Amino acid sequence: MMMVSSAKLRKTQQIIENLYPYEQKLSQLLHILLSEEKEIISPFTEQRTIQRVAIVAFSSNVSLAGRFNNNIADTLEVVVKSYRSLGKENIVVYPIGEKVTKAALNLGLEIQGNYDDISEKPTYEAMQKIAGELMDMFLTGTIDRVELIYHHFRSKSSQIIMQETFLPIALKVGKETDVALEYIVEPDTESILHLLIPKTLKLQLYTAHVDSVTSEHAARMTAMQMATDNAEELTDDLTLEYNKLRQQSITNELLDIVGSSFGQHS
Repeated sequence: MMMVSSAKLRKTQQIIENLYPYEQKLSQLLHILLSEEKEIISPFTEQRTIQRVAIVAFSSNVSLAGRFNNNIADTLEVVVKSYRSLGKENIVVYPIGEKVTKAALNLGLEIQGNYDDISEKPTYEAMQKIAGELMDMFLTGTIDRVELIYHHFRSKSSQIIMQETFLPIALKVGKETDVALEYIVEPDTESILHLLIPKTLKLQLYTAHVDSVTSEHAARMTAMQMATDNAEELTDDLTLEYNKLRQQSITNELLDIVGSSFGQHS
């Protein structure tokens, strides 16, 4: 399992390392345009009273990955508690993975579909569909906020839990928005944002899924490496114990032979 996870990790790690910078630059461009064009108000940035919330949480379908799935389940519980005033009927979960599905059901939450079949193999098409559904629900007022819960891959030995607000889009204040930029937007900013916002949101959801799967493979590889090391250590201990018992048995047999020999000559 360690070798399989290692092979899968190399594949998804290459994808996320190429995808993440592109998603970051696209998101940066979106926030620059939204911050610079004060007169343009996007419905996706509307902050309103939260009456119903959707949570998209990513886990794996199988175990043997250390605390990977437990961390997601624990974070989901914390987020749900923060919205408990809404009532469980107003908290909808999109569980991407069998383990988080079970965690959500144990909390008595409403499950919005079964996505176990796409959990292990992230595709842009699948995330595009879910993102489109979430955007439609936000625009129609069916939900007022969307939260993401997933693991972010830092390295083979480090994966951190991320909790992000997917909708509404929160404008970031930083160097990319503080610096006055000179640029020409064609045909116009409103048209660009009309296309850029959905594309950015869909890519963000897909990136989160790939990030989660990459983290899963890294966590499982680490867990299997630890299991292998523990098994080898246990084998060494048992081999040493076996050799001690075998040596003791040989010594006892020799003593019996020597004792029997002395008895015959006495």
